[in-house]
Amino acid sequence: MSSRHEIELVVNGEKRRCAVPGRTHLADLLRDELGLTGTHLGCEQGVCGACTILLDGEPVRSCIVLAAQVDGHAVTTIEGVSAPDGALSPVQEAFCHRHALQCGFCTPGMVLCAGALLDRVHHPTREQIDEALGGNICRCTGYVQIREAIEDVANSAAHHHAGGATVGAGEVR
Repeated sequence: MSSRHEIELVVNGEKRRCAVPGRTHLADLLRDELGLTGTHLGCEQGVCGACTILLDGEPVRSCIVLAAQVDGHAVTTIEGVSAPDGALSPVQEAFCHRHALQCGFCTPGMVLCAGALLDRVHHPTREQIDEALGGNICRCTGYVQIREAIEDVANSAAHHHAGGATVGAGEVR
């Protein structure tokens, strides 16, 4: 018999209460129960980075985190990155402008990792960018355009005037 856990978390700025079996992974909760299918499942072993979300602002592989572990925490998925009016974040805009996505499977994880990096380090070096993306596998782009997109955001005046806010879910509703 599987234990059930009552959890409360903030997902993309919205408080959510869920009852989850003890063995439910966060990725499954997000996708199956909350309908946030932008969190992709690839290897399901925490290696490919497709399931990356932000947990309290830090990139985490949601396929290896149990949903019960996020009780009391804030989760941001790719659905929570754009503005409430649907405007893309600076990182999303740069990915589009630089053609930093092809099949799109890795893109949500890449965008979240890039945004978290830029929120911590306003002018990352190429090595810092590579380190931030190191756990995310892309089989299509060769990473060049992804790096260029991140550098574009780092060098943009809008990034500096917004206090670096490149990714996030906004206020708790």
